[in-house]
Amino acid sequence: LEYNYLVKKVVFKVSILPMIKINAAVITHIGFTVILLIISMLYGYFPTVYWLQLIYYTLCEYLFVLGLSYATSAIVVFFRDLQQIVSIFLQVGMWATPILWNVTTVNENLRPYFKLNPMAYIVEGYRNSIYGGEWFWTHFYSSTYFWIVTVLLFVIGAMIFRKLKPQFADVM
Repeated sequence: LEYNYLVKKVVFKVSILPMIKINAAVITHIGFTVILLIISMLYGYFPTVYWLQLIYYTLCEYLFVLGLSYATSAIVVFFRDLQQIVSIFLQVGMWATPILWNVTTVNENLRPYFKLNPMAYIVEGYRNSIYGGEWFWTHFYSSTYFWIVTVLLFVIGAMIFRKLKPQFADVM
């Protein structure tokens, strides 16, 4: 919706628009990751080989968000109110992600439900890379679950986007 002038007036590959927004966010993300690493070093967590995994987890996050944005950005063009609903779900999902709290503080019976959030895998991966010293392949089931969800979301999002793309200019 933000770039509707490109969709309406110019012959333009519309599928790169979600990637433009995500690429801009990745630059911000990298800046904040550098700040996180500097603060970690001030607290005595110095660079290790595990820090190389941060590239992997950034790629995980990029692909997950790209799949999510393909689906939601295509549908929002047709159902404008969905934008507010997506914002609410993202807000709830953000608070359900163990960013400022640790998943081990949750009741043992409820823990698997919190781990269903794909972002929990990424957040725990960042923690394990910087503070824990664990490789991502040691969490086989979490990695498998994350990639299944991400690939499904990406494929479904790309299919929705491709199917609805021809009508974008008419609806905007």
